[in-house]
Amino acid sequence: ASGERTLGKDPVSGKPVTVRIGRFGPLAQIGETIEGSEEKPRFASLRKTQSIETITLEEALDLFKLPMNLGTYEGKEVVVSVGRFGPYIKLDEAFISIPRTMDPLGMDLEAAIAIIKEKELADAPVAHYQGKGVTKGKGRFGPFIKYEGLFINVPRAYDFDNLSQSDIEELIDKKLTKEANRYIQNWENEKISIENDRWGPIIKFGKLKLKLIKDGGGKYTPDELAELPLEDVKAMIVKQVPKAFDKKGGKKAAAKKTVVKTLPTAKTAAKAVVKKAASKKAAPVKKAASTNKAVIKKTIKKGAAKKAAKKK
Repeated sequence: ASGERTLGKDPVSGKPVTVRIGRFGPLAQIGETIEGSEEKPRFASLRKTQSIETITLEEALDLFKLPMNLGTYEGKEVVVSVGRFGPYIKLDEAFISIPRTMDPLGMDLEAAIAIIKEKELADAPVAHYQGKGVTKGKGRFGPFIKYEGLFINVPRAYDFDNLSQSDIEELIDKKLTKEANRYIQNWENEKISIENDRWGPIIKFGKLKLKLIKDGGGKYTPDELAELPLEDVKAMIVKQVPKAFDKKGGKKAAAKKTVVKTLPTAKTAAKAVVKKAASKKAAPVKKAASTNKAVIKKTIKKGAAKKAAKKK
């Protein structure tokens, strides 16, 4: 259930203001969806601290004040808004999260710039490797450094808060060596590669890890893997994922075909009519049978009565 509540009317438009549970969580809505009307209702997500059971009309209307333009920073517009993952600042093409302790509606340009500068400082290079910047951060899997799009985990053996230049170079060198030894063959456009995995070489197809299948069994030598044609690798993929290279268009056509099959034909419709007629005719037969039984019972009773009269 959506648990919809009507809070009142928007003083500007006069349209109803409601709250309910939507696809991405609780939301407020101004207006209604009217068939044939070009005017669409407006939506705003409730904050994590708000509930559809307790939110007031004023609090719901406040949500529609966002996105809010606070001004400019270094010639770029600073816009505060709320998204699926909470409040944020939009600066040009960058999205910067606003701390949960801060109210985006009460934020001014000065507070927003402070958050932007903090983010810039966090994203600033902590070192350079071969003339290119290295940044660091903490993610889902722990502390890391980032170099040229590569995320490099920092083991506990290193002091993450005080990484030296030699520490950073060592971590990057190890990662680059590992990446260089990872691929035996790589067809980037096809999203197919032959890679060295933990337990030996494998085929990588998108995110799938598949086996290398050799005719007659056995294992490929490193030289054989280095020369293995793409078509042979694709054949191995199809053996393990039969529809791996099916075109999307083909799948759509198949879906349409299925719909057509479910439609009744003239022949099946005629059969249905015949069955209905047959079932209608069958009903009186059962009635007749029950009538005959009643007649037989009456006849037997009469015969028995006559016999009794003769004996007397």
